[in-house]
Amino acid sequence: MPLVMIWLANRHEKKHPPLAPIPGEDLAQKLLATEDPTRGWPGNWFTRFIDWLSNATGIFVAFWTVNAVVFYFFEVVMRYLFNMPTIWVHEGSYLLFGMQYLLAGAYALLHGAHVRVDILYVKFPLRARVGVDICTSVFFFIFAVALMGTSFRFFMDSYNMSEVTMETWGIQHWPVKGMMLLGSILILLAGFSKLVKDIVLFHKPGRARA
Repeated sequence: MPLVMIWLANRHEKKHPPLAPIPGEDLAQKLLATEDPTRGWPGNWFTRFIDWLSNATGIFVAFWTVNAVVFYFFEVVMRYLFNMPTIWVHEGSYLLFGMQYLLAGAYALLHGAHVRVDILYVKFPLRARVGVDICTSVFFFIFAVALMGTSFRFFMDSYNMSEVTMETWGIQHWPVKGMMLLGSILILLAGFSKLVKDIVLFHKPGRARA
C-alpha cells in the first residue's frame, strides 16, 4: 500500500504542481541551514545515495501510517456494526507504529528533526559549526554502533527461538526486531554521509555555498 500511494502522490504532483510556495517554508529552510551547514552542499555520489536512501525510507514510512489508519477503521466497523471484534488489529497497529519509529531515524537525521541544543552553536561561524559537528560525531557513532550491536543480538535471539508476541494473535516477533536492526544501519549510514560532508566543508568551507 505505501508504494502504491507514493506512486499516486508523485503522479498527482506532476499533474498539479504547487502554484505558490508553502507559507513559512523559506523561513524553515533558513533555520535548518543555521542548524546544519551541510544543507547548502549537495555532496558527492556517496552522500547523495545515502541521503536519497534516508529520504526514501522516511517517505515510505510516512505513507505506511495509512495502513494503521485503515486497520483501526476496519476494527471500528467490525466491532460496532457487526459485533465481531478482531484480535489482530490493535497488536498489528502498534507493531507497525513501532517499526515506523525505528526506521524513521535516518530521515530525521537528514532533515535535522532530532532534538538538539544550539544556543551557542548557531552563533558560531560556518567553519566552527562544521568543526563542532565533526568532534561531536564521535558520540553519535558510539550510540549508533551500540544500537546496531544490541539490535543484532535482539534480532538473532528472537529469530533463533521463533519468538512470538504475548497477545492472543501470537505473530512472529523477529521481523519487528529486524526493523530495529535495519533502522540502526540506516541511521549509521546517514551519520557517515553527514560526516563526509562535514569533513569536506571543513577543508573547503566555500563549497557550502555552491
